[in-house]
Amino acid sequence: MSLRLPLVVALAGLCLSACDREPRAPAQPPSTAATDSAAADAGEGFVGKIDRSHKGSAMPQATLSDGSGAKLAIQSLKGKPVLINLWATWCGPCVKELPTLDALAARESGHLTVVTASQDMGQPGKVATALAAHSSGHLHPWLDPDNTLGFFYNSGELPTSVLYDAQGREVWRMVGAHDWTGPDSQSLIAPAMP
Repeated sequence: MSLRLPLVVALAGLCLSACDREPRAPAQPPSTAATDSAAADAGEGFVGKIDRSHKGSAMPQATLSDGSGAKLAIQSLKGKPVLINLWATWCGPCVKELPTLDALAARESGHLTVVTASQDMGQPGKVATALAAHSSGHLHPWLDPDNTLGFFYNSGELPTSVLYDAQGREVWRMVGAHDWTGPDSQSLIAPAMP
């Protein structure tokens, strides 16, 4: 017991002496587009980060549906750039992002297809109502009924947006909400545009 007391006192002294030290600078300054985008958006509450680790991956084999029974095979969208956005009605950042996605779809109509795929299970009416309340009709209330895209992208966060070029190859993923009307949006989608 007599050896423990000096050891405890020494450890306590080390802990206290470390408390008044200046924090160390990060080992490596962040320098990716993801960090740049997040910093630019942080003031507006949009904090999306770019992930290019899946660049070149093929578009998934998945089929979306809507409340009326219409179907959309993701593979059928090849031929022009596509932005697929996973969202849910219960996700605050997703709902905040919807008007900006709608504006992007309107602005890039004919050049870029914007597909919103709701991760709400079995609630087509709720999805359609949310889209009607937060967009001006440029987004379709597609549902991912089996969460096929959610499992495929495996980002673990909503919203997640994935940009594909006209050949159906992934350009990048945006994990988190983004202001698609912001000044950097044009440069973000440019690599997929013909």
